[in-house]
Amino acid sequence: MKAFPLAMLLMPFLAALCHAETTYQLKENIPYYDEAARQADDYIAERCVLDFYYPENVEGFPTIVWFHGGGLSSGNKYIANRLKGRDIGVIAVNYRLAPKVKAATAIDDAAAAVSWALDHVADYGGDPSLITVSGHSAGGYLTSMIGLDPQYLAKFGKEPSDIASLVPFSGHTITHLAIREERDIPITQPIVDEFAPLYHVSKDAPPMLLITGDREMEMVGRYEENAYFYRMMKVVGHPDIRLFEMDGYGHWMVEPAYPLLIREVKAHAKAKQEAAAN
Repeated sequence: MKAFPLAMLLMPFLAALCHAETTYQLKENIPYYDEAARQADDYIAERCVLDFYYPENVEGFPTIVWFHGGGLSSGNKYIANRLKGRDIGVIAVNYRLAPKVKAATAIDDAAAAVSWALDHVADYGGDPSLITVSGHSAGGYLTSMIGLDPQYLAKFGKEPSDIASLVPFSGHTITHLAIREERDIPITQPIVDEFAPLYHVSKDAPPMLLITGDREMEMVGRYEENAYFYRMMKVVGHPDIRLFEMDGYGHWMVEPAYPLLIREVKAHAKAKQEAAAN
C-alpha cells in the first residue's frame, strides 16, 4: 500500500479552512445616543437606533454608514441586499423626522450615528479609519452636511477628517426642500444658506463621490445642483471629488449605483493596505 505524507492527507481539510465562507451577524436597534439623551427625550429613544450588519471572521473590515431617504419626513433604516456578503460592515440608521421635529434635527442625529460608528466599529472587528458615509436622497443630503459643516461632528468630539469618504446618492447640495417647506419656500426656489452643503465647500472635506440619476429624469434640478457643487469644490481646491450621472435612471438610481459605492469602499481599504506595506 502506497504511503502518503501527512501534509498531503490534510491538504483538502486545510484548503477548506482557507476558503471558509465569511459569516455575518446582524445587531438590530442599537441606540446611538447616550442614556441621558434617551431618558430626556422619548423620540430619541424611539427613533435614534441603528442596525449593524458585519462580517464575523474578517479583521479590520471597512464600514458603510447608510442613511435612508424620505425627504427628512419619512422612511426607515434598511440594509440593501446588494451591500451584503462583501466583507464590508453596513450600519443602517434611523433618525428623527419632520414634522415631529424641525427637519434640520436629522443632521444632528446623522452626526451622532457616525460618531457612534467611529467609537464602536472596532468592538466588532472593524477599522474606524475606513468608515464611508453614504445615503440616498435625504440620506445623501445628511451625508454631505456632516462631512462639510464641521460643527455637527464637533458636538461629539469628532471631525469630518475622521471619515474615509462621502458618497451621497442624489442628495441636495442646496438647502433641503423640507427646510424650505418649513419656511413656505416653493420647491422651485433654490436657497443656499447654512443648511446647504454648497455653503460649506472646502478643500479639506473628505474624498467625495457624488452620484445622481439622469439629469432629464431626476428630481427638480438635482443633477445640476450636484454638478455646480462639484465645480465649486474643484475651484476651492478639493483634491478628490468625482461626479457620476446614471444615464437612464431617475431619482431612484440606487440599485445601479451600489457597485460604485462598494468600489469606493474597497479602494480606500486597498490604499490603506498598500500604504502599510510600503
